[in-house]
Parts: sequence; C-alpha cells; structure tokens
Amino acid sequence: MINPIRVSPLCSALFSLCLAPAIVLAQTPLAIEPDPIAEYRAMFGDDNPAELWQVRGADLWQKPAGEKQVSLSGACDLGVGPGVIKGAYAQLPRYFSDTHQVQDLESRLLTCMNTIQGQDPTLIVARRFGDGERKSDLEALSAFIVAASRGIVMRVSTHYPQEQQAYELGKRVFYYRSGPHDFSCSTCHGQGGKRIRLQKLPDLTDPADARSAYTSWPGYRVSQGELRTMEWRIADCFRQQRLPQLQFGSEVAIALTMFMARNANGGIITAPTIKR
Repeated sequence: MINPIRVSPLCSALFSLCLAPAIVLAQTPLAIEPDPIAEYRAMFGDDNPAELWQVRGADLWQKPAGEKQVSLSGACDLGVGPGVIKGAYAQLPRYFSDTHQVQDLESRLLTCMNTIQGQDPTLIVARRFGDGERKSDLEALSAFIVAASRGIVMRVSTHYPQEQQAYELGKRVFYYRSGPHDFSCSTCHGQGGKRIRLQKLPDLTDPADARSAYTSWPGYRVSQGELRTMEWRIADCFRQQRLPQLQFGSEVAIALTMFMARNANGGIITAPTIKR
C-alpha cells in the first residue's frame, strides 16, 4: 500500500496563502480589454486619407483616356445604368450579359477601361495595386465608386444561375483546406472569438460579422499608406496561407467575393474606411 503524502501544518498554510489569490483571480471577471484598433481609428477623427483616392478616382471617372479618348462616366455600366455609380457597389458582384460573366467591381472596371476606352488590360493589371510610388487607377476608381454607395444597404442577388454558381464555388473555396499549413479561409474566419495579434477576426459565416467586415472594404491601410480593395484583401489572405498567388479578376477571386458579399446582405456600406 502506498503511503499518503504528509504535509506539515506550515506547508499547508503557505499553500493556502499562495493558492488564494489564484482562486480570486479565476473567479474575478476579466476586465474588458481596450480595442487598440478602434482607438487608432478614432485618432483620425473625421479625416480619412481615403478621400485623396476618392478625388483622384473622380477625376479618372470623368477624364477621357485610352486610345479612344472616352470617359467612363458616360458609358461604363456597373449594373445600375451607364455612368451611374450610386448604389452600384451594393449590388456587386453580379452577372453581366455583355460579358456573360459574374463580375466584381474591379473586374467590371477592367472591362470598361478596355472596351470603352481602349486601354490595355495587361498594363492595368500590372498596376492593380499601388506601391507607394506608383499609384493604382483601379484602387482610386474603386474608392470613388464605393464612396458613392455609403449608407446604402447591401443587396447582392443570386437570381441568375451564374450568380448562384459563383456563390456555391466561393463557399467551397472558403472551406477548402490546402497549402503547406492545411489552412482554409474558414480556419481564421469560420468561427467567432479568434484574433491575430491585436486584430479580431470576423466570422464570415455569421451575418452580423459578415456585414460589418465586408461593408468596410475598401479601406485606407495606414501601415502601407495605400488604399486597398477587396481583391487585394483576398489575395493577401492567400499569401498568408502560403498558397499560389491569386490571379486578379479570376473566377476564384470573384466567387469568394460573391460568397462574402451575399453573406453581408442587409449590411450598410461604410467604406472606404481606415484599416490598421
């Protein structure tokens, strides 16, 4: 028979004293942590550097350009009529009969810049994201167009079969695990209560989180000094998962955007916002 461990009265008393604070701490509710990201945004007040991109985007929208020297403002149809931008972003991605494709904002702008203005899409895509010295026309146009839908409710349709197919593909990609870390989009964004560093990760399968997250992009990213679009955000997630580079305007990129946008239906657009 194994003898029980004997504890002296002194050890017993010291153990009780040491354990008591731990019990109190365990029973005391944790203090609410301050949100550094919210404080960081509040420092800017009403000043949002994204407005500089909006001004440049407005000029690009109105100014004749390309081989044809035509303005986008008179002929580019983002889904709500030629030249109309108010409310357009709230209904994208969507199916366009002229291209027979589901397109997001950036791929639709690429179509307009190519077919209406005669710009070379290869050159546009090469400058799809700004790098500090060289600015992106697509990011500036996106800022301008999205800002015109501020305060408007998201209502992305899956009326057309192509739209429903895009949504289902986006859903499959969202849950598909791959890469050297066996990650999927859902690894970080498939349940609540997760963080990376100080950043709370939205659960994009939860309607409230999906609305809050999706409607806040594009956003001015202070750490990079650039305005970033949803296509950039998705591509950066692929990079962090160590996946092959996501092709700009690809079927996968648009499908993932459709999945998130559709889940965000009912949310009110607040973009362009400020990101860390």
